Formats: sequence, structure tokens, C-alpha cells
Amino acid sequence: MDSRKLINELTGHVRRAVDDYGMIQAGDKVAVGVSGGKDSLLLLLCLKHLQSYYPKPFELEAITIELGFEGMDFAPVAQLCRDWDIPYTCLKTDIKEVVFDVRKESNPCSLCAKMRRGALNNAIREHGVNKLALGHHFDDAVETFMMSLLFEGRLSCFMPVTYLDRSGVTQIRPLIYLGEQKISNAARDLELPVVENPCPQDKASKRYEIKTMLKTMSADYPDMKTKVFGAMQRLPLKGWEMGKREE
Repeated sequence: MDSRKLINELTGHVRRAVDDYGMIQAGDKVAVGVSGGKDSLLLLLCLKHLQSYYPKPFELEAITIELGFEGMDFAPVAQLCRDWDIPYTCLKTDIKEVVFDVRKESNPCSLCAKMRRGALNNAIREHGVNKLALGHHFDDAVETFMMSLLFEGRLSCFMPVTYLDRSGVTQIRPLIYLGEQKISNAARDLELPVVENPCPQDKASKRYEIKTMLKTMSADYPDMKTKVFGAMQRLPLKGWEMGKREE
């Protein structure tokens, strides 16, 4: 499949999610939180393509919160945004130093996520953004549901659309219909400048534990994740009710 056909296919999945959950309205200013990973870069590409023909005009920009890990070079991401004519902001922070060096957190993921959210919320307020697009995908949704079930004993997951009262910003997750493997393959085929995350907790989290479990179980039950995702929509979980699609 050539690049144009691949981008059209991927953007089709993104548009379906956007339509099913009313993620974008005319006049929205949408910022993609770009971590440098494959998910956020592919999301940025798809939203840029969607912007070119979507019947509800919206603005688009990209924002990176740089955590302070050595070896993470966002210059190629900045160049990509210039090539795609997308305004790009990269904010340097001392989050890594605070979490790992000063606080020496035994559970660093929670504090890191909280500090990242705070920095990102400050940035989008300064930029007048009203929609924040996050790179959570199909597998993330299933993993989050299973984490909630197994570790907390409740049925819960992040929502496709979440309004944040304090900031007045709405979070949207347009990749929920795209699986991680498809995203990985597309990022490779499209030669996106993925920035590897050197965080020492990357493969030591509860999420990684659940991801490994699901991978093992899927070998015997290949449609298991699809059934879990479908159950989330059919229940439906709070926020997962699909509105009427606009054709």
C-alpha cells in the first residue's frame, strides 16, 4: 500500500471515532500532545489530513512537554511539523529530575503523569486551545479497562471525550479504533521520526504487566480484545455511548 492510500485508510478510522463521539466541532482549536512516540505522531498526521477535508473547519497545532531525559531529540519532530505546516511548541521541563532524582519516587508514574498534565494544561491555556487530542488507542482502552477490573475491582476506562472543568479544555482520543500493531506498522512504513522513551519505568508498570497478559491470552483467543472493546460500548461504560453519526 502506498503512503497516500495508507494515510487515507488510517484517517478513515480517525474520522469514524471523531464522528461517533462528536470530538470536533467547527471553530475548534485542537492541540495534539506530541510525546514523540508513534501514537501521537500518527495522530498528528491523521488530524492534519482530516483537517484538509473535514466539513467542520478546525485549527491544529502540536505541543511537546519535554521531560528532561537525556537522548530525547525532538528536532526531527519540529522539522516534521514545519514540513506539514503545523505550529509546534516544545517546552522543556525538569520533571525527570524532580520525580527520579529529587523525590526518588517508588511509584514514579503517578507523579510524572500529574506533572505532565499540569505542564500541558498550562501550555494549552496560553495557546487558547479548547480541544486536546491524546494518542490513546484501541489497545490502551482495553488495557485500562482490564487494569480497573483486576486491580480495582470496578468497570471503568478513560472516556473518548472528557471535559475538564478546571481548565475548560476537552480531551479527545481519536485513535480509539486503531490498534497498536497497526499504528506501529504505519509509523514504520511512513518513516515517522519516533523519539524513543528512555524512562526506566517503561516496562515495569502495571500497564505493561496487563499488556503482557493480554498478549499471552490473545494467542489462544485472538478476538478477545475486540470483544472486550465491544462490551465497553454495549454496556455502555460512562462516556462510551455513541451519538448519532453525521454522514
